[in-house]
Amino acid sequence: MKLLPRWTATLLVLMLAACGGGGGGGSASATGSVQPPAASGASPPASTPTPSTPTPPAPPPTQTEAARFLAQATFGPTMPDIDRVVAIGYDGWLAEQFARPQTSHRATLDAVATTLPAGTNLGQNQFLESWWKQAARGDDALRQRAAWALAQIFVVSSLDSAVADHPLGVASYYDMLGEHAFGNFRNLLEAVTLHPMMGLYLSHLRNQKEDAASGRVPDENYAREAMQLFTIGLVELNRDGTPRLFDGRPRETYGNNDIAGLAKVLTGWSWYAGPNPGDRTDARFFGRNPNAERAWRPMQSYPQFHSTAEKRFLGATIPAQGAPDGPGSLKVALDTLFGHPNVGPFIGRQLIQRLVTSNPSPAYVARVTAAFDDNGSGVRGDLRAVWRAVLTDPEARGAAGLVDPQFGRLREPVQRLAHWMRSFGAQSDSGRFLMLTTDNPATSLGQTPMRAPSVFNFYRPGFVPPGSRIADAGLVAPEFQIANEVSVVGYLNTLRNVLANGAGSRPGGGSRNDIQPDYRAELALADDPSALLARVDLLLTAGSLPSARRNQIRDAVASVAIPAASGSNQAAIDAARRNRVNLAIFLTMASPEYLVQR
Repeated sequence: MKLLPRWTATLLVLMLAACGGGGGGGSASATGSVQPPAASGASPPASTPTPSTPTPPAPPPTQTEAARFLAQATFGPTMPDIDRVVAIGYDGWLAEQFARPQTSHRATLDAVATTLPAGTNLGQNQFLESWWKQAARGDDALRQRAAWALAQIFVVSSLDSAVADHPLGVASYYDMLGEHAFGNFRNLLEAVTLHPMMGLYLSHLRNQKEDAASGRVPDENYAREAMQLFTIGLVELNRDGTPRLFDGRPRETYGNNDIAGLAKVLTGWSWYAGPNPGDRTDARFFGRNPNAERAWRPMQSYPQFHSTAEKRFLGATIPAQGAPDGPGSLKVALDTLFGHPNVGPFIGRQLIQRLVTSNPSPAYVARVTAAFDDNGSGVRGDLRAVWRAVLTDPEARGAAGLVDPQFGRLREPVQRLAHWMRSFGAQSDSGRFLMLTTDNPATSLGQTPMRAPSVFNFYRPGFVPPGSRIADAGLVAPEFQIANEVSVVGYLNTLRNVLANGAGSRPGGGSRNDIQPDYRAELALADDPSALLARVDLLLTAGSLPSARRNQIRDAVASVAIPAASGSNQAAIDAARRNRVNLAIFLTMASPEYLVQR
């Protein structure tokens, strides 16, 4: 793609402004004032409703409203999806998505394995191919987005070599998140706890009971993270997500004794051995004589390694056991965690952050918590009710967020590339979406699915960019933890290369990259820069480009001359039209209005 040199410097300034605290992710705008967040404390009581006449049904969403909704609920809107939301509304679209069947990553890898040359094993690249294919082309668009959000809370990373050795296990872990994304949180928590990839990553697979003679104590890693990161957090919370204060100070949710007690529950769990209890031998526990399905089957309890001592944690007590009962102890533990009042606000706030805005108001969090606590039919933990509450809340759908400098979130790099693929109908020449790791921030995205640097994800939900207006306002901006001068330039260079050549690797040493967009609709508008930009603006920013930015981009696109038609220059005409399309997309995806999802 040929870019006009005078625009390169302008783009870099715009990108650095966006990543330096100038807008979005809850940041202050250059001219707008920022109010500090509400003080911690209990949520205000709900007002008593007064009788009124029935409220007329809401009008159907407009195209721009539908596009904005889909930018939050999927990896990117497509025109058919926009039209569908306009036709049936938010609730109708959600109901359709909840009913869509799931596509299995593990099944995809199994199929790919049959095509590999003899002696070649599956690797992490095959999972990445499946991940990008489903993100870009999957019909279950909400499930894909939900699974990605959950994967950044219940983190398992292929940067861990023990996990990386099991690509089918990683695929099945992601499948498990997708399977339970529309189920109940209690079942999700159990599936996460017993998945062997989580067992490897947080080391409670092969966890042994205490031994006074040797001084061995149970591994406490998962017990700690299950509380700190997966369920209740560090301090007690009000239903609106603000800390509960006792004599003006927050109170911790758990202590070392709770970790030690929960760690005893998690002893005796190891590899799937098979349905026969007699197969649960010491050798199988330690990984010898492996079952062929062990990388993706839930871990099993090996009674000989389970602690029979009394277990105390979070106010619960499991008496000393005469006979080891690992499953019984685990049920008590997970029920206790699931029933803790912190779970709704702690998880709900993070789901809002992953999909909608980095700094939701306490009232927004409280409404999502209410949906978690009771789906309207007396059921706690119904994740369908939670997703619906997150995505249809007045703060998510209201127009005020489009101009509120504290509203929104920085789009993470993976989301940006998946958005481009999805919105512009990317196809794979090989049919496999041949994407490799995109870890390097200088030459790629600085982020690869399922390769977070730690259990704390790519960025922490409470990250505050130091020395920024975001920090001055008392706000957080998680995705800014991986945004810096290097990653900004890396993103621009990656985007420029992708638009010119497509994404992914070149199959069989060919001359073009495997993943190519379908620009037929955009090329048909290339002779009219305003019409072209209107379509690009709708798909990428939900029509939110301000007039000044729109005029800048339109003028740049119009400056690419299209030769007059003649019998011999059709190739030059086609190239100029493609350059106009590329430039419109590039300048839009490099703008602060795109980088900050509102």
